[in-house]
Amino acid sequence: MAHEEDEEELAVEEPKKVDMFTSVRCLGYLSSVNLLVAICVGMYARWEVTSEPMILVIFILGLFVLGIASILYYYFAMEKASLSLFHLWCGFLLGLLCFLNSSSLNSNVKELVANYLLLASVIMKTVWALTERICSSIRNKPTLLTSTELLELLGFGIASTAMLLHKSVAIVGLVVALGALIVDLRMKSLLALPNLVSFALVTSLVFFQALGITANPYALGCYMGRLLCEPVLDVYFSGLGPSERWTPVLSLGTVWRRLSLLPLSLTELAFFVVAALKLGHLELWYLVIPGFCLFGLFWFICHIILLMTIWGFHTKLSECQRAWQSQRSRSRSLNQVMASRGIRHFCLISERLVFFSMLSTVILGAVSWQPSSGLFLCALLVVLPLESLTHGLFHELGSCLGGTCVGYALVIPTAYSSSDGQPTLLPPEQVQQLNMRSTGMLNNVQRLFSHHMIQTFGCDYSTSGVTLEAMQTKLRSFLELRTEDGPRHDTYLIFYSGHTHKGTGAWALAGGESVHMAQLLELWKEKNAGHFSRLILVLDTENSLPWVKDIRRVDGVYVAVQGAELSAARVDPEPGDVPLLGDFTAEWVEFNCNPDSDTQWSEKGRNVTAAYGVSKRWSDYTLHLPTGSDVAKHWKTHFPKATYPMVHLSNWCCGLNLFWVCSVFLRCFRRCKLAWFPPAVLDTGQGIKLVHS
Repeated sequence: MAHEEDEEELAVEEPKKVDMFTSVRCLGYLSSVNLLVAICVGMYARWEVTSEPMILVIFILGLFVLGIASILYYYFAMEKASLSLFHLWCGFLLGLLCFLNSSSLNSNVKELVANYLLLASVIMKTVWALTERICSSIRNKPTLLTSTELLELLGFGIASTAMLLHKSVAIVGLVVALGALIVDLRMKSLLALPNLVSFALVTSLVFFQALGITANPYALGCYMGRLLCEPVLDVYFSGLGPSERWTPVLSLGTVWRRLSLLPLSLTELAFFVVAALKLGHLELWYLVIPGFCLFGLFWFICHIILLMTIWGFHTKLSECQRAWQSQRSRSRSLNQVMASRGIRHFCLISERLVFFSMLSTVILGAVSWQPSSGLFLCALLVVLPLESLTHGLFHELGSCLGGTCVGYALVIPTAYSSSDGQPTLLPPEQVQQLNMRSTGMLNNVQRLFSHHMIQTFGCDYSTSGVTLEAMQTKLRSFLELRTEDGPRHDTYLIFYSGHTHKGTGAWALAGGESVHMAQLLELWKEKNAGHFSRLILVLDTENSLPWVKDIRRVDGVYVAVQGAELSAARVDPEPGDVPLLGDFTAEWVEFNCNPDSDTQWSEKGRNVTAAYGVSKRWSDYTLHLPTGSDVAKHWKTHFPKATYPMVHLSNWCCGLNLFWVCSVFLRCFRRCKLAWFPPAVLDTGQGIKLVHS
């Protein structure tokens, strides 16, 4: 009976369908098989023409290694080991096909077949990679070089040892340049594609001619095409964000990051040395010698600044890593820690400096151009992507990190006012309950500050009221705050909860005095004159709507007001269903700190509704960009006086705006969109969201 039931189950079971992913994998396997056949045919053709026994030995050894890889894969389930052997030997044999080339092979039929198979292999590889990305069957992981790329680069470099020493060194340099270019493309550096074009032109037109090597274009194109197709496609298809792409660098330990400066310094020095060999060519000595001395000095200064900049970045990044690792909970990301510590401002200035380093390299390369020197060409091809990577890192972090923010909170738990408008203390029996609510409100504000890494200026709590003079002194001190590096904070946030005057929303203070919105704006304009910071006011009061409406008519500043409206006209401290001061703060902080919050601000019948208003130019706001004085301060802090003339050059070049016409139209569009169709949830870019019911 059991046997019959098993037969019935087998009969009912339907055959498995071949899904799209399986078809795509088959295309990839076909590309590898094509490559393997092409290598075998090409190596056989070379042995047949040259009768060189070493080629036959290498060919047989390659087949032997392929057999070992197959045994490891199918019989011992050692997939990584077998694939490592396969890719290492593929890179090595492709290198031999490329370098062991002669004119006698041009008319060989087997060589022609091998060339077409190599071409078909790289086409299939490209179609496979493109299909995988279109069908979303691949998941990008943050990495610099995959094991496949590293092994094939290593194999190609080993194959170059079959030639003379100076040729072998030049080709190893070309392999290193190719690896740096792959990383440059995978990181989506701003100058990665121009580097790709430069690499292709120099390699195809100059490099191998300088070495006197007649390389097989099909083998070389297949090798480079297979390695470059995925990084080039990922420039468009990769969904990783900037911080995710740079995770392998940002997560490195302090020692390893600092040690990375050593090979970079040696590479830059090697480029300068081989560029100086141009001085031995005396054809145009009256142009070459003065030009090299002038631009060589410029290059030297720029690259001293480059190394000091990278060292300073590693120092700041180490501080951020220690602060992030010291957190008890990992609810905050490393990005938030870096943003709170001013890494963005440092990267924006450093981006300019690295750009000038790249510019000096290009100029020095043009002045000392040596089309007959393979060492010079490979050194230039190595240096450019490395500097492009550094520029890309600073550019990406300067673009994706949030700005710095400082916050101040003031809670005055007085909910009643006398006939003359002066707030009075609550009856003794209600003080304890209100104190508990006010303490909870302050705890919520501190949670907001802590979660979004907002620097806390203070959280004041006063049951006896605050005088106008004390309020103005406190606000002046708050609005004058600056970051540790010198510039003003990008965002200033003020939270206020207390009694306000009906109709105007003015804050009621002790002694019958009050703070109107116009007074606060005048103080803000005074302290923010010549700067482009923004101010966010969060009001948990009875009468915040007048400020929300009035701020929409204000021009010339970046100010936002987040207010709330309680369903009851007068807040009653007695427990019940009537909303009280602090309810909005609790919901709004939970919404901003908990991504899984189920708060629905647009829900009808809410007891507490939210409303926000922004000034007319709010949509024009961009995070603080380094000004001339910021760059000068940064320079004086980190670099010697001899480099100060670079400040003026940096400010002049980076101050040019070639697309100002487009920016004008884009600014008008954003203003109209925000004025006519304000979103229900407005993201400030600081992690804080303004909401409207």
